[in-house]
Parts: sequence; structure tokens; C-alpha cells
Amino acid sequence: MMSVVFVKTDGSDVISSLTDVRATNLAAVLRHVRTHAPCSRTDIAAATGLNKATITSLVGELLDRRLLRETGPAGNRIGRPASLLSLEARPYAAVGISVAADHLTAVALDLDGERLLSWRRAFPGLGPSSPGPSSPGGSYSAGRAEAAVASLAGRVAAKLTGQGRRILGLAVAVPGAVADDDTVRFAPHLGWADLDLRPALEKVLRGPGYEVVVENDANLAVLAEHRFGARAGTPDLVALLGGTEVSAGMIAGGSLVRGDHGLAGRVGHLPLDPDGPACRCGRRGCLEAYAGLPALIRAGLPDAEADGPIEDYAPELARLAALAGSGDVTALAALTEAGRRLGQAVSILSDLLDPRAVVLGGTFTTLARWLVPAVEAEAKLTVSTMDPAAVATGAAALALDRLESGSLPT
Repeated sequence: MMSVVFVKTDGSDVISSLTDVRATNLAAVLRHVRTHAPCSRTDIAAATGLNKATITSLVGELLDRRLLRETGPAGNRIGRPASLLSLEARPYAAVGISVAADHLTAVALDLDGERLLSWRRAFPGLGPSSPGPSSPGGSYSAGRAEAAVASLAGRVAAKLTGQGRRILGLAVAVPGAVADDDTVRFAPHLGWADLDLRPALEKVLRGPGYEVVVENDANLAVLAEHRFGARAGTPDLVALLGGTEVSAGMIAGGSLVRGDHGLAGRVGHLPLDPDGPACRCGRRGCLEAYAGLPALIRAGLPDAEADGPIEDYAPELARLAALAGSGDVTALAALTEAGRRLGQAVSILSDLLDPRAVVLGGTFTTLARWLVPAVEAEAKLTVSTMDPAAVATGAAALALDRLESGSLPT
């Protein structure tokens, strides 16, 4: 049977289709070079299945766009030496900012994933014991918080453009639920609800010619693990992120799982014990009531809030680790119970999602020495090898992933 295809007389559908195919092929070349550099055009053709003439054209365009560079001839080859290719790191940068209850972190990466900068700034956001948005005492209202994040983004962008770099994209990681339109639906530990960060960011950045994205922090943490972590490239991966809230980022079949409303991975409110401690959500015995950073500090350091609400968790986290290392009974009991409850959660996630690996990250990495034995009594997992700026690194990696999916700079 003969099939008939109708094409617009101006040929726009055909042109669009050909453009999409070329963008896809350019992205395939970029991905191969990143994971196999230095490599030759012949190597790329063999790996992608594209013919040599097409590869020559694609590589030429990527060289013109300054996304690739030639690094010299390959040795130990018969015949004419082949020029080797690597990513061109210098001209471009990707930016990520992570928002926590007590600090902001900014990271910029080049195309090779090397850090161009890593900044940490104090941010007296709304911790779980802090006053409300309109109360005094150092907490930021949503408006002031929005301005602080935008201001940091502006300073990072100015630093990079002053170095002659072109920004590929900027993403902000938030500990909360983020809708498809990038609105923060709610971030309870920050006191945010229906907050649209993007206009403030774009205003400070003066109408950037690159994409500005707001995304859940656990989603970006798992992207960082998938690209740079100990289990990089694992197609089915879960990152369990510790912080003021507990959440999970999930990769399935190599793609991020967000859910219909951006709510996938909110494991902090898995009910584990109806008779357990009270949770911020109003229920009892949620995972977060055992393993969230505020709960861990309350259980392991009973005196922590004696002088008022905690505005910076870093010193208390370090003190908890130090006490556990010295054998303090209270600290060890809190960590053992948190580890046991994390193990229950990991077991549930493993049954539901069947991931190849579960990675423990965020603040859990600092406490892994005491958490992991209790976790592994219930289920197996891997401890993240990434540093505390992993979430911001994942936010920056979002622009790199999109580059390798065909969103090339013009």
C-alpha cells in the first residue's frame, strides 16, 4: 500500500524536521566527546552510526561554535594521523544556585564539568523553629528571600561575563515542590508558597539570552549524581537527600522523574510509625520527623535551641558528628534511630522503583559513618562522594544536560 505525505508548500515542516535531526546529531557528537575525549572523527562515526561526511560536517559546526576543540594528532595509528577532539571548556559556563534554610550556594561549571567558582552565602531563611515571615528575629520574608537569591545570581553572572564567558543557563534549586511553570508551590522550611522566582531573576540578569529554571533540589541532586557521582551513568538511580527536609530525586531509564505536578520524590512524609514523633506536616512518625536535619539536631543535641532558634545548621551538624565520634550516647542513639528509619524508606523505594542504586547525599554524607550501618540492616545503598555543593552542581549540570539534548547556543 502506498502512503501519501502532505507537506506545506513553503516547506517549513521539512525544514523544521531537518533542523531537529541536525540538532539531535550535534548533541550526540557532544555526548560522545564528553565521555570519550580525546577521540577522533572516525571514533565518533563508529560509535554513533553516522557516516564520515556527516560527522565531518557536524564536527565542523561544533568547532565553529567553540563547543569542541582539536587537541592534536592521535598516536599509534596506521596511515594519516587523525586529529583528536575534546570539549572546548573556556568560552561557556553553566550556573546553579541552591537554596537552603540557612545558606545559599552558587556553583559555575565549564563544559568539562570543572568548577569555575563555588560560593556560599549566609541566608537566614525560615528554619522549622524560626519566626514566621512577618516576624522579627532575622528571618527573611519571601520577598527579601527572592531578592537575595536574585542578587547572588546577578553577582555570579557578572563575574562570569567579566571573564569573557557565555552563560548557557542558570537553575535555582529549592527545597520544596516546584510546578511545571517553575513556580515554587510550597517550600515549608522556607515559608514560601506560590512564589514565582523567575521574574526577579530575569530582571536582575537584565533579560538574559539563556534559560532560567527553578527546580526541586532533590531532582537536581540526582542529576549531579547521574553526571558526576560514584554511580554516574546509572540509568535507574535514586538520590536520597538530607537537609531541613528529606526528599528523593529519581532517574528512571536515564530520565528524571518529576511526576504530574512536580511532586515525585517527597519521601520525607512517608508514614513510618503512627506513634512516632510529631512531624511539621501535622502527622506523626514521618521519615522527616526522624531524619530531617532539625529533628536530628533536636534528638542528638537537646541543648541546641537553648539560646533561641537555629539560624545556621552547619555548626550544629559538625557538633553532632563530633559528639557521635566521641561516643556520646544521646548523639549515637539519635543517629541510629534515624538510620533505621532511613533504611525503612530505602526499602520502600527499592520495592516501588527497583533502582540499580540508591545514593545517600546532602547532610546525610556528613553523618554517613553512623547512619549507614543502621540503614543497611534494612537495605543496601551507596554514600555520595560529592561535596556539600552537590545540589548547586546539579543545578548547573541541568544546562549541560540540555546542551547535550540538542539545546545548543545560537
